[in-house]
Amino acid sequence: MNDGHYRYQFPEGADMADVENTLLMAVIAAEGIHGRARVRIDADFDVDHDTRVCRVSSGSEASESIARVFTEFLLLERGDDGFEVEVWPEVHRCQCSRRKEEASR
Repeated sequence: MNDGHYRYQFPEGADMADVENTLLMAVIAAEGIHGRARVRIDADFDVDHDTRVCRVSSGSEASESIARVFTEFLLLERGDDGFEVEVWPEVHRCQCSRRKEEASR
């Protein structure tokens, strides 16, 4: 795996709870393809509600699947102008807030 990530930026006023739900749906889709363990080991993702940014790691099949499915869902839900996505060279090792809560149970 490399240490890069996809960085998704959303406009002011974007419903970040909805964005987070869309990301989690993409994670579920990737789990269906690669298995839950592979996604948990190989993929990192993060949603920052304050800055309106999502990050999805790159460099593994599981994380690439999450990024592709998430991007496709966003295009369907928000259109071409509803977000921006860039490739960044480093990843921040965190998970969505809901995933953190689930793990602590």
